[in-house]
Amino acid sequence: MNVPQHTAEHSHTADAQACDRPKTHGDLLVPAAAPAGAHAHHGHHAHHAGAGHAPTHAQLTTSATLHCLTGCAIGEWVGLAIGVSLGLNPWATMALATALGFASGYTLGLWPLVKQGMTWGQAFKAIWLGETVSIAVMEFAMNFTDYHVGGVQASSVLSWPFWAGYLAALPAGFLAAWPINWWLLRNEVKKPCHQG
Repeated sequence: MNVPQHTAEHSHTADAQACDRPKTHGDLLVPAAAPAGAHAHHGHHAHHAGAGHAPTHAQLTTSATLHCLTGCAIGEWVGLAIGVSLGLNPWATMALATALGFASGYTLGLWPLVKQGMTWGQAFKAIWLGETVSIAVMEFAMNFTDYHVGGVQASSVLSWPFWAGYLAALPAGFLAAWPINWWLLRNEVKKPCHQG
């Protein structure tokens, strides 16, 4: 019996159409590389096309958390550097670092979606909740650690306390945000496919 080609190849029409678009894991952009008929694990396998297996939830969480940390770390460092250089009090320095951490964290999450063709508004709508929760937890942990190590009270960006505080803040932010991202991804607050 002849089965129409479009029926055989697209038994999961909605899934296949979704998989033809680039993927994101959490806030990570992953190109759609597999053909439409090979989508058994379309939500998890695209960026490991050569690995022969789907990444675990823990691996996706680690990848999303590292991506978030990269964005936060950029703004955090700039804010701390400005605050310390201007001699701002620790609270003002941490407020500035947090604001810039949010700005750079959002930008790193939004840019891949904008490159796909979304407007900035559409991209923000797709990621805002998951990113806001993740960045907020990460920024709190980073600033809390930096404050207690003494980085925000440093005399200059060339002093050891400044760098000790910043370098201690990075793993603290990662460790605090990892379980949050695990939950966000598991409950699809951060979605593998940011389709809006």
